[in-house]
Amino acid sequence: MTDAGLQVFVGIGANLGDPEAQVREAFRRLAGDVPETRLTGQSRLYRNPPMGPQDQPDYVNAVARLYTRLEPLGLLHALQAIEADCGRERDGTRWGPRLLDLDILLFGDQVLDLPGLHVPHPGLAERDFVVLPLAELAPGLKIPGEGLIERLARRFDGASLVALEDPNVARVGGQR
Repeated sequence: MTDAGLQVFVGIGANLGDPEAQVREAFRRLAGDVPETRLTGQSRLYRNPPMGPQDQPDYVNAVARLYTRLEPLGLLHALQAIEADCGRERDGTRWGPRLLDLDILLFGDQVLDLPGLHVPHPGLAERDFVVLPLAELAPGLKIPGEGLIERLARRFDGASLVALEDPNVARVGGQR
């Protein structure tokens, strides 16, 4: 951990209401509403078909890079508070429609198996809507137990993802 904290990556997704606006609001909230945490990068937004039941709207997904001094469960609770503030109601439905979903994908290089939190996020390596935005944001990143994100990204052609932004748009902290 540096003085700035530990590097963390958070997956963001929404498919109800105005999903694009929900994801942008999540970036805004991550930048200012999480104590001891700083947003340092964000991927483009991508539209993609739902992973679960197909009788729901397409998702808009993205990935945020944070530095935090919070403990893993402290960050999880802060993310769940943002979800709740944005209208998310947790009813136990898996892979169902969401107003906002914030998932801790990586917490430094830690492997965690805590109540309600598993890191790296289960299934991360099999989800193009996570791997490709993560590779865009941090191309040299190593995923514990999986290897380099660049290698994982080569397994996907990106055909199911539609970028919603110009790839040359400036990112937080000058990142692209």
